[in-house]
Amino acid sequence: MDSFERPTFGKQKIQFDDSASKWTRFRYKYLTLFALKKVVWAFFRYAFLIGISYVILFPYYSKISTSFMSGEDLVDVTVKLVPKYPTLDTYRIIFNETEFWAALKNTAILSLFCAVIQMIVCSLVGYGLSKFKFKGQTLLFACVILTLVIPHKTLQSTMKLFFQDFNIWGLIPIGNLINPSTHWPMAMLSIGAIGYRNGLYIFMMRQFFKGVPDELEEAAYVDGAGVMKTFWKIIVPMSVPMMVTVFIFSFSWQWTDKFYTKMLYNPKEFVFFQNIVDKLPQAESVEKLMTEYSSVETQYLAAMQNAIGLLVLIPLIIVFLFGQKKLIQGIERTGVTG
Repeated sequence: MDSFERPTFGKQKIQFDDSASKWTRFRYKYLTLFALKKVVWAFFRYAFLIGISYVILFPYYSKISTSFMSGEDLVDVTVKLVPKYPTLDTYRIIFNETEFWAALKNTAILSLFCAVIQMIVCSLVGYGLSKFKFKGQTLLFACVILTLVIPHKTLQSTMKLFFQDFNIWGLIPIGNLINPSTHWPMAMLSIGAIGYRNGLYIFMMRQFFKGVPDELEEAAYVDGAGVMKTFWKIIVPMSVPMMVTVFIFSFSWQWTDKFYTKMLYNPKEFVFFQNIVDKLPQAESVEKLMTEYSSVETQYLAAMQNAIGLLVLIPLIIVFLFGQKKLIQGIERTGVTG
């Protein structure tokens, strides 16, 4: 009979002496209840992860595959996910015969402008709500939270009428800011911290600033710094992760926003990614191919939309790759999850 030390399980490693046989080592390592539990747990864990990965990645793979399909692939019922005759014609049509580059320029300018302004303004508002005591502070913060609850569509008609007949305090008429289209409505919404999702950004910044020790500001005040100098010299440098987080959120939501761009801009004057899809059937090559393959008109338009969807995602992926470290730090420090 082999001589060996009695094995222990759990976090301790099993110890055998030199006289233990290979079968004994194998039996106590793999043919035990503890080993069985590890195998079962590993099986369910990997099955769950593979299932989640499939649910998340399959739509992307389907879009990528469809965007490279030719007309022959779309009419071939045997082609499902792997094109037989892959082609770049879909992307050539988008680049050459649609207003893709104008949409890219307009969307990038608007998204960057709104993201930078909202990042700065929401930081100031969040700092004021977290560090200063004044009358109506609770009511004001309640209004900020209320903007997260009220659906934006309930304000659509009122907001549109407001900018169509814009005036300052009812005394100084300015006129229509929507026709012809200008960036002034979006600029005023961003500067006033009442733009899309601004309530969330203010809440995030407030939560972050509440965790900043008051001693840092008091030390700056003792050294003769004012409120704004303390904010820009002391608070902002240590708030970079949170500000980058707000920038990424604002840029991403504005990049794919349909509500404000369709309401405040004339699509004939400003082309965004959100309305370029509506103009796809007007492209000459699209009309020709849709006539040639009329039986799959819906599938062909879906392939074009998939290609544009992938092109829209590329800038967002680039922004996330550059800011992912700060984004994770900012989310951790605010305690906002889910």
